[in-house]
Amino acid sequence: MDAQLIEKRVLQAYQCDRYGNVRPLILMNELQGMADKHAEILGCGRTFLLEHNMAWVVTHYLVDIIELPREGEELTLVTWPSNQDALRATRDFEVRGADNRLMVRATSQWILIDMSLRRPLRLDENLPVWMMNPNRAWNRAFEKFPDFEPQKTHEMKCRFDDIDVNQHINNAVYAVWATESVGYAYRNQHKLKRIEINFKKEISPDTPTVSVDVKIDNNVSWHRIRTGDTEHAIVICTWEDL
Repeated sequence: MDAQLIEKRVLQAYQCDRYGNVRPLILMNELQGMADKHAEILGCGRTFLLEHNMAWVVTHYLVDIIELPREGEELTLVTWPSNQDALRATRDFEVRGADNRLMVRATSQWILIDMSLRRPLRLDENLPVWMMNPNRAWNRAFEKFPDFEPQKTHEMKCRFDDIDVNQHINNAVYAVWATESVGYAYRNQHKLKRIEINFKKEISPDTPTVSVDVKIDNNVSWHRIRTGDTEHAIVICTWEDL
């Protein structure tokens, strides 16, 4: 089995924003879709996990956007497992343009949990062995994000369509909540260059609303996604002026 999964896409108009750039939801879902498909090929995907009452839980997504993919471009998406220890697995990603230029690089960290006990499991004791590619798309450490004092709070609706087949709010929706919470005027004057998400606790599918605390300092925004006093994720976005 190949240590990499490589697929091509042509970015469609409905996947892009008003300026023809890929929407954050689409970018994050494409990365997630590649991860899901490759895990299935490697024998540690959803089919295997459901049979053994286990699940992958992501703790970090770190995405560096060198160039925003645009409508009509043929993209090459690449993903591979790059590292693991007893409890944590690292998966990296690249998105390249038609001329093979690097447009997006990303890395993510995952843990395996027992669905009944909601506790982490050792990878070497519960999963088949798979090939790894030790090369890193983006050689970043997975760290706890710093706290911040919010300047404002946005309330976001948890929609029915935000719930995925695993019966929780889809990971990509957190990116939408963060990027929308800066406000229309800010979004209309900036484009996303980096999004870093530290997931902490899943959100129940019957949650009606979430609060997003926001701080903006020039071209960096911080976001705390919470329900009441429960913190579900911290997101840091880096932006560039249009």
